[in-house]
Amino acid sequence: MGNRLFIEARKAVDLAKNATGSGQYEAISRAKNALSSAYANSTVAEQAQLREMQNELEI
Repeated sequence: MGNRLFIEARKAVDLAKNATGSGQYEAISRAKNALSSAYANSTVAEQAQLREMQNELEI
């Protein structure tokens, strides 16, 4: 099944990247929280992917 928190973080980042208007700030905030939660419970490889996802939100 994989790391549930990692999967949720990936979905949250995808939603945030596609969000527009007034919901964008909230979606980005939710994605950052999901990334933070997933990071502590992830493998080294997953942590690298999570950092890449976080960088995508910063752009």
